Amino acid sequence: MAQISEIPSPRLRIGFVLARRFTLSAFSNFVDVLRLAADEGDRSRPIHCSWRVLSTSSDPIRSSCGIAVTPDERLGDPGRFDYIVVVGGLIDEMDRLTPESTAFLHRAEESGVPLVGVCTGAFILHRAGLMQGYRCCVSWFHHDDFLEQFDGLHPVSDQIYVVDRDRLTCSGGASSAHLAAFLVDRHIGKAAAQKSLHIMIIDQAMAAENPQPGLPLELKSTDPIVRRALLMVQQNLEAPPDVATVASRLGVSRRKLERHFTASLSLPPAEAFLKVRLSHVRMLLTRSRQSISQIAAEAGFCDASHLIRVFRERTGTTPEAWRHGTSAKD
Repeated sequence: MAQISEIPSPRLRIGFVLARRFTLSAFSNFVDVLRLAADEGDRSRPIHCSWRVLSTSSDPIRSSCGIAVTPDERLGDPGRFDYIVVVGGLIDEMDRLTPESTAFLHRAEESGVPLVGVCTGAFILHRAGLMQGYRCCVSWFHHDDFLEQFDGLHPVSDQIYVVDRDRLTCSGGASSAHLAAFLVDRHIGKAAAQKSLHIMIIDQAMAAENPQPGLPLELKSTDPIVRRALLMVQQNLEAPPDVATVASRLGVSRRKLERHFTASLSLPPAEAFLKVRLSHVRMLLTRSRQSISQIAAEAGFCDASHLIRVFRERTGTTPEAWRHGTSAKD
C-alpha cells in the first residue's frame, strides 16, 4: 500500500484582524509577501506559511477604499498562530474594533503570541492597552494625530518599521511588505523573503532603521542617519529641534551627526536644517495664500520679521517679493 506523504506544517502562521475601513494596500502588501514565500514560483499554495482573516462573524469587512474582505474564520484560540496582525486604517474608525476582537488580542498577549500593528494598527494596540513600555512605529503623516490621542508617548516616525521584542509595528503602505519580509526571513529564510520582494518589483528588503519616505526634501542623501535627521526636522517644522536634540533622539553624539552631514552634504547640520525649513517656506509661498506671519509660524520662525531677515540673507530678496516674482514667471 502506497504511503501518503505528509504535507509539512507551515513554518509561519499569521492571523489577521482587520479594523473597519482598514487600509487595503497595507493588508495586501503584507499578504502578497506571505503568498509568494509560501510556495514555489507564484502558485500561492499555503505550504511554508499560511494566513487567515479572523473576525467575530462572517460579515465582510469593508476597507477605506470600499473593497470588502470576507473573513475566513472566527477568532477562536490565538495560540494557533505565530503572529496576530492588526491592520488599521482611517483615524476616526479606531474605536470600531469590537470588544470581542479586543479581548482576543489580550488573549494573544497572555498566550505569548507576538502582536503586529500595521498602518494605524499601532494606534489600535495602544488603545487596547497592549503597547505600554514598547517602542512603536507610526507614519510621519499620522505623527501629530498619535501625539494628540496618546499623550506622553513617543512614537517612532522616522523608521519604516520597529521590532521591539514581541511587538512589531510599521507605518503601512510599502513598509508592510518589508515587515512581512522580515518575518519570512526569520521563519523561512532570506531567499524566500528576497524572492517575494523581487516578484513584487521591490529591489531589496529594507532594515527596520531605514527612514520613512516623507515629504520631498531638497537635500538628498543616501546616509540613513542624515536622512532620518532631515525627516525629523521636516516632521517638526513648527517647533524644529536643535542639533543636540536631533542627535540625542537618533542615539548618536553631536560630533558624529556633524561628521555624517559633512561627509554626505558638505554642510553642518544646523545649516541643513535651516535649508529644510526655507524649502518649506518657498513651497508655501508658491502654493498657498497664507500670510508671511502664518508661514513663519508653520516653518518654525519666531515671527514674520525673523523669517524676512533670514530669507533675505539666503536669497537676496524678501518672501513677498519672491512670491510675486514666482507668480510673474508662471
